[in-house]
Amino acid sequence: MEFLKSAKTSRGEYNQKTSYVVHLKSALFEGIGEASPLPDLSIDGGLDLVKKTAELIGRHIEPSDVLNLLEHWEPGSKDALPSLRFAMHCAWQHLQFLQSQPTIAHHPTKPSYWIENDFTAAKSGIAINGLVWMNDVDSMYEEALLKIEAGFRCIKFKVGALDFDEECKLIEKIRKKYDAFKLEIRLDANGGFGSDTALEQIQELHRFEIHSLEQPVKSGFHELDRICRFSKIDIALDEELIGIHPNKMGNHSTTGKALLTWAKPKYIILKPTLLGGLDMADRWINLASALDIGWWSTSALEGNIGLAAIAQWVSQYKSDLPQGLGTGSLFKDNFYQQTRIIDDKIWYIPQK
Repeated sequence: MEFLKSAKTSRGEYNQKTSYVVHLKSALFEGIGEASPLPDLSIDGGLDLVKKTAELIGRHIEPSDVLNLLEHWEPGSKDALPSLRFAMHCAWQHLQFLQSQPTIAHHPTKPSYWIENDFTAAKSGIAINGLVWMNDVDSMYEEALLKIEAGFRCIKFKVGALDFDEECKLIEKIRKKYDAFKLEIRLDANGGFGSDTALEQIQELHRFEIHSLEQPVKSGFHELDRICRFSKIDIALDEELIGIHPNKMGNHSTTGKALLTWAKPKYIILKPTLLGGLDMADRWINLASALDIGWWSTSALEGNIGLAAIAQWVSQYKSDLPQGLGTGSLFKDNFYQQTRIIDDKIWYIPQK
């Protein structure tokens, strides 16, 4: 899939990416999921997932085989395939739901969802943030104004790659126009702050009444707990969670519980494609809740299939925090549209 314009972060930029569609078929039904790895973040981002699944394609497999694969591909294991596991789990959830609905067995169209609630019935939407991609500061300012005029009450800026003083001036300009009662500002550094300057940079940004700062330093920084403890802005962990199982010891010689107990962030950001599935994200939520840590989800630049899966999963939680699910219009070509943005909410489009 080609991006309409380059998606820039402090790590680099994306111009295109590859997605794979996973189908699980029974006699009457078909469950669908999307594997959409990020080349520089996903553990399976550099792999050919068609080759990885060559022995499975077109073969008969039992439900127990699916469950074994989901366990085999878990994060933390030596054979971890998180984006593929996310797709397989979504397809499995979808197929199970269809098989539990005997009245639709011979209907010409089958629901593309597997959760029935007001969201998938298009009766309610999910609040999301408006994402301003990294660009020159003038372009970022104009994009932010367009997002706000479109109805967004929470704006997220990518920071950490431009001149820091210029980034501060940009945020100050926005804040002078919209105070904290009218507009929530989130920042995402994508690990772009220096380990020796992060707290000073955070102190400078604090005066703009920032809601939260995602991933201030690169994952694996050994003093992350100190940054979380002394930061004037609430810290949200994102990339730190990649490759770690919430509860089981794995390749990184730690667990999600140990990480969160040590770092004590205010929030965690859940990207199910990078974490290995919606069920893994559920486990992170349970863990975070026990430690009084908040959360929200974001897409990892999936196409429309993966985005809709994450959105319907989030809808179960009825979270008050805006989610990061506004990426459906980034690509020139995409899968069939299952969601749309109205004002500052994402809505499901019932299949016709």
